[in-house]
Formats: sequence, C-alpha cells, structure tokens
Amino acid sequence: MAADGWSWFPVLAAGVSLFKCLFISSYRSTDFEVHRNWLAITHSLPVSRWYHENSSEWTLDYPPLFAWFEFGLSHVARHFDGDMLLLHKQNYASPPTVLFQRLSVIVTDGVFILATRECCRCVQTQKASQKAVLSQPPFILAVLLLWNFGLFIVDHIHFQYNGFLFGFLLLSVAKHLQAQHLQGALLFAVLLNLKHIYLYVAPAYGVYLLRSYCFTESSTDGGIRWRSFSLLRLLALGSVVMAVCGLSFGPFIVMGQLPQVLSRLFPFKRGLCHAYWAPNAWALYNALDKVLATVGVRLKLLKEAELPQASMTGGLVQEFQHSVLPSVSPSVTLVCTLLSILPALASIWRRPRGARGFLRCLLLCALGSFMFGWHVHEKAILIAILPLSILAVESREDAGIFLLLSTTGHYSLFPLLFTPTELPIKVCLMLMFSLFSFCALRKLHSGDGSLLHPLEVAYLLGLGMVALFSEVLFPLSPWKQRLPFLPLLATSVYCSVGVSYSFLRLYATLLRSDSKPKQH
Repeated sequence: MAADGWSWFPVLAAGVSLFKCLFISSYRSTDFEVHRNWLAITHSLPVSRWYHENSSEWTLDYPPLFAWFEFGLSHVARHFDGDMLLLHKQNYASPPTVLFQRLSVIVTDGVFILATRECCRCVQTQKASQKAVLSQPPFILAVLLLWNFGLFIVDHIHFQYNGFLFGFLLLSVAKHLQAQHLQGALLFAVLLNLKHIYLYVAPAYGVYLLRSYCFTESSTDGGIRWRSFSLLRLLALGSVVMAVCGLSFGPFIVMGQLPQVLSRLFPFKRGLCHAYWAPNAWALYNALDKVLATVGVRLKLLKEAELPQASMTGGLVQEFQHSVLPSVSPSVTLVCTLLSILPALASIWRRPRGARGFLRCLLLCALGSFMFGWHVHEKAILIAILPLSILAVESREDAGIFLLLSTTGHYSLFPLLFTPTELPIKVCLMLMFSLFSFCALRKLHSGDGSLLHPLEVAYLLGLGMVALFSEVLFPLSPWKQRLPFLPLLATSVYCSVGVSYSFLRLYATLLRSDSKPKQH
C-alpha cells in the first residue's frame, strides 16, 4: 500500500477514541474499584508493603511492572482528585475519579493503536491496488482490532486495561512477522511482567524462538540442522528476558518477598471456574455434573441432603466439590492444558512454517489454556480472538474460524453487563461488529462460496435463541427466583460448544499444513 494510502488510519483511530469517550459515565464493574485501590496502594505505601496490603479485598495481584504502571498513573491521578489515592476510601467514585480512570484507559490504548498499525503493515496483500481502501485487508484488519466488540465492552464499560496489554502482545507478534525476533521477545517479556495471564501463550514463544531463532538453518525437509545452533543468539535471547524479569522482580527478590508476590499471582485456593463461567471444557464438565446430580436425585440414586451445597455459579471465588463426577485439581488442569497444546508445539518444532506458523501455534496455546486452565476468566477468550483477526484477513478458512470464534466468544461476555440499561448497548454494538465482520470478510474472500457451513450458521443463529431466553424471557419467568443461575449456565454451555469446535477446527488447519512445504 502506498504511503499516502494510510491517511484513513488516523481518522479511524481518532473515531474509535472519541466513541469511547461517550461511555465515560456508563456502568462499571468492581474492577473499577480494584484499580482505584491499586492506585492508592502504590501511591500511599512503600514498595515493601505493596504485596502485603490487605485492608481491602481488592489486593494487588498483578506482576510488579503493572504495579509500577499504577504507580505512574497515581501521580497523574492526584491532579484530578487526591482523595482517590487514600486507602480507606473504599468504593470511592467521585466524578473526577471516574473521569481520570476512564481517560487513563482511553489514553493508554495508544499502545494498542500503534500495535494495530504495525499488524496492518504486516498483512499479506496480493491485489490490494485493485480494490478500494475499504475493501483492502489492512483496513478490514484495523476495524476488526480497533472496533473489537469484546475488547470495547471489557475495557470501556466493564473497566480494565486490556487494550494497553494487548498492544504489547500484537506489537510482539508484528515484530516476529517482520523477523525482528529480539524485539518481539523483549515486548513479550514486558507483557508477561505486566499481566501473567499471557503465560497461556508463553510455550509458543519459547518453542518458536528456540527452533527458528536459535537454530539458524533447517534441512531441505524442514528438519533441524543441529550444527546451526547459535549459542550467541540463545544468550542474547536469555539476556533480554532475564533483564526484564530482573527489573520487574529484582527489588522484591532483594527484599525477600518473592514467595509473597508469587502467592498473590497464583492463588490456587480459588475455584476451578471463575464466577462467570468461561465457555470452556470445565463449563461442560460442571454442567454434566449438575445434570447427573439432578437425574440421580430424581431416580433416588442420590440423596439431595448429602450433595455438596457450594454453588459453582453463585458469583463467589471459592473451592467446591463436584456432586457426581470427580473433582478437578489444579494439577489435573495443568496436565490437560499441556496435552492440549503439545501437538501444536511439536508441529512448529518439527517443521517451522515461519512467523505465521508461530501465530497459529500461539492461537492454539491460547485456546488450549482457555479450554483446560484453572480458574479461567471469560475475558481470556480475547487472547485468541484478537490475533486470529490477522489470519482472518489473509486466509479464507481462518476467516470462517474467526467468525465462529469471535461471535461465540463475544456473546459469552454478555453476562459481564447485566444491568437493563446496558442491554440495548451491548446488543447493538455486537450486531454492528458482527455484521461488519461477516460482510467485510465475505467480500474479501468472495468467489468460493460461503465462509461457514450450514450447521455452523445454524449454531450461530442459535445464539439468538439463547440471548432471547436469557435477556428477555427468563427475567419475566417464575424460574428467576428458583434458578437464578440458569441464564449463565445456558450461555456458558452453549458457547462452550462453539469455542470447542473452533479450537478443533483451528487445530485441523495446523495439522493439515504439516504435509505442505515449509514457509520461509
């Protein structure tokens, strides 16, 4: 694309930034108070007490680099309202506080905007000059990223800083696509020290960099040439990662607080599932357990009084026991996760297919961890949806997978916005994003039939029936008092099927490519 062909990008970025400002006064979740409390902790207390402070239930549980990020924000926050930086100000949300925190998310999204531009520059276009700007892959990708429905409602209504974090992830991916591997590794190391949930995709980074960066050559059939191993490159790579981790954790290691920090980052006493069930394998497992328990009681095979009383959908972060099926421990979820991503890692080790092969492996690691991880947050589905956008504008098959996964994954976020005021907002925003995705990708990949199979279309239409039941019919029914968890159960279980199918279909594309020539 010609240099002057990018004049649309600043307009698009400015438009989405202004649109976010319209939601400054909208509903916000408890995450708003979480981050306000972190501002107060990092501003009011010495570093040695950051990970010990527990006067509020919203304790600091992100890695140290994010704590320093909050510390930096706190010095700007004091110019808006100094009271927000007081620890005893629980649930403090003055208008200046709301304005500052909302604007801080919008401003730090600048990292995401920069990352989007870099990713758009990496898109492979063969016939871009024959199409109008609005039909070109870079423009479509920019809209899919900048106007992503899930990221928008999670950050700018629910409230978090995911755009800032995803900016580092996409910048890292872009650097690998540009063959700037050390820069990509540096950015990912920074990201891991900002939020450790991105450990989900760390195996893809580790295997890819070792195989395709530290080994400088491959044989004609794609196998390893052991003599091409570069110790210098391994040392450079290790130095980059260790330097970032040292800067992040070093002060806490010196103070002898590393165990305390790690206990905050990995609180395994939390339950198998998050309060809002993520649409993964454990949602299906939990649902099956509930069905078996209900049938067992009806058939008088089980005594209801003897069943565990802890609710798995009550909104609490807690440990619980399954009623019929064996209870799942963190070690079981770890084994399942590793088994689910092992074929993808083995594939890019045996036969690397360039940075796009790495990107496909990254997606599978993200989905495998989402499907089988411990206490997975529903918002983690975005770790797969956003990078998949890059492949969707380049490949017809990936476009179909993207439509399935994004539609299903985005709908699974609906329970995050549960107030009646937000119902028309989330419905309209998702419909607009989905319509653009379907129309733009269908036009981009036109000429070879539908992007989705009839059964896939039928499944997506079924989401409308689930939404009608959950958002309209159920609140008016007598079941609302007796079975308050039913809409969440229906949403999670139905979406779990779509996410699982997308995971398997994406895996099939990787395994089929094993028989194709290696990409350089």
